[in-house]
Amino acid sequence: MSEKEQQQQSASGYRPSWSRADVGPRAGLGSKKHHIFQPASRSERALQCSIDNLNQNLYFLENARPIEAEEFLSRRDNLARALHVSGVDGFVLEPGYTFQYYANISQRDWEPWEPEERPFLMIVEPSINSTTGHVKAKTSFLAPSFEAGRVRMLGIPSQGELDIITWEEHWNPYATLREQLFSGRDDVKLMVDEEIRDFLVRGLDANGFETVGLGGEVEAVRQTKTPAEVELLRAVNTGTIEGIRAMRPCLQPGMTETEVIEILDRTMQSIGFDLFFNIVLAEENAALPHGGFATGGKVLTHETMILIDAGYHYLGYSSDVCRSFFIDPPAKSLTTKTLNALGVASATPSKEAAELHAEKLKVWDIVLQAQTEAGKMFMPNSTAASVDVAARKVIDDAGYEGTFTHRLGHGIGIKAHESPYLNKGNHETLLRPGMTFTAEPGIYLEGRFGVRHEDIYLVKENGEAEVISGKRAVSPYEP
Repeated sequence: MSEKEQQQQSASGYRPSWSRADVGPRAGLGSKKHHIFQPASRSERALQCSIDNLNQNLYFLENARPIEAEEFLSRRDNLARALHVSGVDGFVLEPGYTFQYYANISQRDWEPWEPEERPFLMIVEPSINSTTGHVKAKTSFLAPSFEAGRVRMLGIPSQGELDIITWEEHWNPYATLREQLFSGRDDVKLMVDEEIRDFLVRGLDANGFETVGLGGEVEAVRQTKTPAEVELLRAVNTGTIEGIRAMRPCLQPGMTETEVIEILDRTMQSIGFDLFFNIVLAEENAALPHGGFATGGKVLTHETMILIDAGYHYLGYSSDVCRSFFIDPPAKSLTTKTLNALGVASATPSKEAAELHAEKLKVWDIVLQAQTEAGKMFMPNSTAASVDVAARKVIDDAGYEGTFTHRLGHGIGIKAHESPYLNKGNHETLLRPGMTFTAEPGIYLEGRFGVRHEDIYLVKENGEAEVISGKRAVSPYEP
């Protein structure tokens, strides 16, 4: 076995196609162990098939690189300029997705146990050069005194030593922040991150700060992706689509939704993607966009419409894509070929089954067309509402009004669901170059089946948006 194959098996936890079982002592055999070989299960064969297919070409990882330290500093400078334009004195956040965006530290990096009650805050202020007028970020941290050493060890990108304001356990941390960072200033307006917990905001309000919610130019900083971010989003989302494509021809009738989840997850782990979410829904289970409690046991057939909505993490960025498809038709299966060779005729589907299959194909095409029309609206200065409306009109005009039951999409970045949100009521948000969105129209027929297509679109400076999740779906057999 090659070193690469060993790494793949280690990453996926997969066993070889033939597994060896050790047989203990038996009568007449003394204490010597004998080895017998057992054929792999259907799921194991499908998993190996899927891993092999995906690992044939990992082109989508070629341009993905970890975000460099300089970019985190640049992001904070962009934030400072947005604060200055907005007339805000500082931005306050605690470990979470936004902290990760500006300082490369996630909530779990800081607190692997659970979010705790002791405030650890990052404060970014705009610092204006009186000579040039240039605005730079001044970044400080409020931390418990006994944690200051750990804060320094986190490796937060900075120019020089971190500016850490410490507070003892018997002090008021918010008053300490007010006295040490904003001493002598009467009115201090702080914008707080959308993820910050309520008790922290109340603590700031009670100690002389005016707090305002996230919005405007400050929110737009994270919404607008850098070239490095685009490449990471391209890698993780295209890779997830390619993983679904690699797995599809390996699936067989008789498998369950739960088996498909396991196969896809382990396939993605084989290339270094981290698990996030994986929703596999078959037939009427997919009539609820995210399924229900009683999913997992639905058995696949050649006529099953399978909906997979999946997301994984790679180098800190998220995928969120969806495909709806059939497994290979009976004519391509080994069983059917054998029966045909023996002169055994395949069963003719009933009229009802034929009509249902025809409607699945029709709905699949309508949803794809809805996504196509939405894609044309991802232009600078288009409203978020206009993108949703474009997709919804296609579905309504096709006679399926009321079956597209959710918004068209959302922003995506280090977090799978980010602002702005694409719904038909969001007329205020205007799209900007560099914004990235999901476009995920769907049709859901209760008690029958559901279809959704989801890809990632990048708004460009000029011209139509770019799909950065790879090739769009072509047919239910080529998703």
